[in-house]
Amino acid sequence: MKLKIAVFFGGESVEHEVSIISGHQAMAALDKSKYDVIPVYISKDRKFYCSPLLEDMKNYTDLNVLVRKCTQVVLVNEDNQVLIKPAKGGLFQKPVSSVDVAIPVVHGTNGEDGTLQGFLEMLKVPYAGCNVVAAAIGQDKVLQKYALAGSGLPVTDWFWCYGSEMEEKKQEILDQVHRFGYPVILKPACTGSSVGINVAHNDEEYWKGFEDTATFDFKVITEQMVKPLREINCSVLGDSFHAQASVLEEVGKGIQNELLTYKDKYQGGGKSAKQSGASKGMASTTRIVPAPLSEEQTKTIKDLALKTFKALGSSGVARIDFMMNGDTGRIYVNEINTIPGSLAFYLWQEEGVSFSELMDRLIKLALDRQRRQSKMTFSYDTNLLATYNAGGVKGGKGAKR
Repeated sequence: MKLKIAVFFGGESVEHEVSIISGHQAMAALDKSKYDVIPVYISKDRKFYCSPLLEDMKNYTDLNVLVRKCTQVVLVNEDNQVLIKPAKGGLFQKPVSSVDVAIPVVHGTNGEDGTLQGFLEMLKVPYAGCNVVAAAIGQDKVLQKYALAGSGLPVTDWFWCYGSEMEEKKQEILDQVHRFGYPVILKPACTGSSVGINVAHNDEEYWKGFEDTATFDFKVITEQMVKPLREINCSVLGDSFHAQASVLEEVGKGIQNELLTYKDKYQGGGKSAKQSGASKGMASTTRIVPAPLSEEQTKTIKDLALKTFKALGSSGVARIDFMMNGDTGRIYVNEINTIPGSLAFYLWQEEGVSFSELMDRLIKLALDRQRRQSKMTFSYDTNLLATYNAGGVKGGKGAKR
């Protein structure tokens, strides 16, 4: 009997369109002889939709027209089975499908940040990738940097503040920037795909960049820039019990920008993009695989990738991005992407792991975690309510102290 696999993609974030591409790549890679694949599209207003129309990328040229043709759905747990049901239906309307495993392929806010994972936890459906806590830390770069630094992993000098503090703490913020020295990078705490990132070379550029970055998130991170910069990525597949690192890639070499932009990543000079004239998600990025590094450098980065993955409590497939000083060779952990663009399949192909096998492993990891969690104790029976004194307002026996 085939497993029913629900692939979630879209979402409210600035990476909505990228998620659609990644989701379709994942669905195409799922072995149809093993799985029934159910596409679940999340619109920009957070509604869920199902329809066979969602399987064809040609239908996404006008998203408003597409959703009007699809069925809005809800997910419910009935008799320990997760069902996808029409949101607007009669009492006896049949479910669209049941769900055995969910695969979130939603990048960014309200999807990759633990929001969707928490919803799936409440439903008690096995799902691929990081759990709620790891997903949240992976999305929030402020929390992530604290966790990385606290685990002894190398990060660049940085600080953060709220965007609302721009006026009241202007001099204090500038003093910190001056201690780093220009150029510096400004990043929103919780976006991806290089959206909202600015490079500043002086005070005027810094404040202009700060204003722009603060429109994408409440928290603004300032980092000392690594120059000359080499950007190296490594994917990790597994969980806290066992994980393996992929081949390394160097991205953006030969690109004139100081940092990879959204356009560089998704409309770059990758061979596949040139041949087809269409974006292939992160597979479109200009890249060198394997990265031209020494054996020692390669081992160091792979080790750091595995330590980062474990320190953040990650699971599934992730991509860890590194920065290397091109002169000194010093390496810094930049960030983790817990649901990487294109699920980083292109790095695993170089390791002899096909995209189809990668999806098989994600499903197995999801089921293994659910089995482990089913054996854990999350609650226990007490007689607290039987002894609760409803008349006691303050200091009653039932009051939490």
